[in-house]
Amino acid sequence: MDKIASFTINHFTLEPGIYVSRKDRQSDTVVTTFDLRLTAPNREPVVDMPALHTIEHLGATYLRNSAAKDSIVYFGPMGCRTGCYLLMFGDLKSEDIYELICNMCDFIISYEGAIPGAEADQCGNWQEQNLNMAKYYIKRYKKELVEKKNFEYKD
Repeated sequence: MDKIASFTINHFTLEPGIYVSRKDRQSDTVVTTFDLRLTAPNREPVVDMPALHTIEHLGATYLRNSAAKDSIVYFGPMGCRTGCYLLMFGDLKSEDIYELICNMCDFIISYEGAIPGAEADQCGNWQEQNLNMAKYYIKRYKKELVEKKNFEYKD
């Protein structure tokens, strides 16, 4: 079997950032998959599940209501719990979505109130949410984004 692209990235050097993970083409349509790496894999603790779940709910809500809403295909957590994937229509670069992601971070950081979609009839694990920890991780992530602007994988 071929090794999938994400398994070829050196996770010992991967830092928090916005990375193009892959681009899929079908006819004239391109879908760009972004790796929104919130923590440094294998060197920092992973994001705890309740916080990651809240980031998923708030991030998806923001993105699907933003000016980019028609370009959003999917936003959700990575299985390794070190970040999220964002899939968007278009042949895009990390720099193209930097402002969108910073705005998403600001939305999560300033969010107050009930978590969107955190009701039993709307979510399969609706009680596992942690807004305070979601804000903690996203504050750390945004600080890294602003200071380092990590957009390309390094070996």
